[in-house]
Amino acid sequence: MTTPRKPGGRTVARLAAAAAAVAVAAAGLVGCSSGNGGDAGTTFTILQYEDPKTAQGQGWQLALEMFKKKHPGVKVDFQTTSFDAVRKNAKLTLGGNKVPDVVEFNKGNADGGQLASQGLLSPLDDQVKKYGWDKKVTGGMQSFAKYDEQGRAGSGDWYGIPNIGEYVTFYYNKDLFAKAGIAAEPKTMDEFVAAMQKLQAAGITPVSSSASTNQGFNQMWVWYSLVSAYADRSQIDDFMFLKGTVDFSADPWKKGTEQFQDWIDKGYLGTDLAGLTYEQANVNFLSGKTGMLIWNNGVFSRVKDQKDFAWGYFTLPGANMSMGSSGHLWGVPAKAKNKDLAYDWIDTTLSPEVQNKIGELGGLPLAGDSSKISDPVTRAYTERFDEIVKADTLTFYPDYPVPGFLDFIQTNMAAMSNKNETADEYIQKLQKFYDDGKKATDQG
Repeated sequence: MTTPRKPGGRTVARLAAAAAAVAVAAAGLVGCSSGNGGDAGTTFTILQYEDPKTAQGQGWQLALEMFKKKHPGVKVDFQTTSFDAVRKNAKLTLGGNKVPDVVEFNKGNADGGQLASQGLLSPLDDQVKKYGWDKKVTGGMQSFAKYDEQGRAGSGDWYGIPNIGEYVTFYYNKDLFAKAGIAAEPKTMDEFVAAMQKLQAAGITPVSSSASTNQGFNQMWVWYSLVSAYADRSQIDDFMFLKGTVDFSADPWKKGTEQFQDWIDKGYLGTDLAGLTYEQANVNFLSGKTGMLIWNNGVFSRVKDQKDFAWGYFTLPGANMSMGSSGHLWGVPAKAKNKDLAYDWIDTTLSPEVQNKIGELGGLPLAGDSSKISDPVTRAYTERFDEIVKADTLTFYPDYPVPGFLDFIQTNMAAMSNKNETADEYIQKLQKFYDDGKKATDQG
């Protein structure tokens, strides 16, 4: 919409005509909000990166159908890209002259915080209050929806709205466990290590993993799961929210990283991982080549539907805390032309219909009703997540605190997986990168 010029020396009649035009325009906006077709001819652009086969992707397809019915005059341009493409190009995308109306972006200081602090996203506090989103996104699930003026998560204005929660589990092949002589799910860390030893002795790669610097996330998740296993709430919050001094040469960082190196050296996580992506790790597990797969709920419905073996899942046995967080965020670019439609789109994805669809598929919806999930395995999976959230033992994801952290961690995961870097060498590099990033954030 172009900004009208000041009336200057207009006559009363011309002013009256202008007022009438404004009234008509306002009526059009009301029509847009109510979905009665007053937004005819508008192109509404959604930019997201969820796989359409996932629970969340399928939920959003339902949201798309609902949104189109509500706004029949709107042409919806539903664009799908990749996580890496948005993360690496977000500043250019949102700072340009042709921006999407609503965008999915990565949470955390390193990504969402940067976009918020640089004025590329619109604050959503008024909409949160209007739509009641804070009643649907509650507790720790709000942590990465809010950012302060320096781009630090955990406080400040709302800039993003998640749809789902996430937690990392080990999916496992019960048939291969039986073949290796493993009679039951491991309940302690020692039992978990013993299970990996038995799988390996039976000629089975214990854990399907990956360490490519381009979407090879599994090794990073194994490493941080081990750190989380020995951590407490204050240690994680100091690290994640830049609250205090973090000594990476001390536990839980030292113990977790040294155990990670031990698992690499013993071959529990496979070989030649620096050339594998998470998708290849998924395929290796689904094809029955590996005993376990570390991943979050993004692959739950796929395992449930595509596996050709008896399966189960568990969080890392004996761990104090578990990897997990709220999901990626919907945000409204500051330059978006159709913000009212964007708010309605976000609200549609949080509707009971969409949330319960995601829940039925194992997607861990933040505003769904777990009791309505018909499949007992899916319901139990969701209830386990609810327990972890209630206990406040989610440790989020390790790449959130400082800019560039994901690329840094992945590079070093590849180096460690290739046995070109030791745990001590990684910890020293980690300390410097984190401290430098924190200092830059402090300086604003």
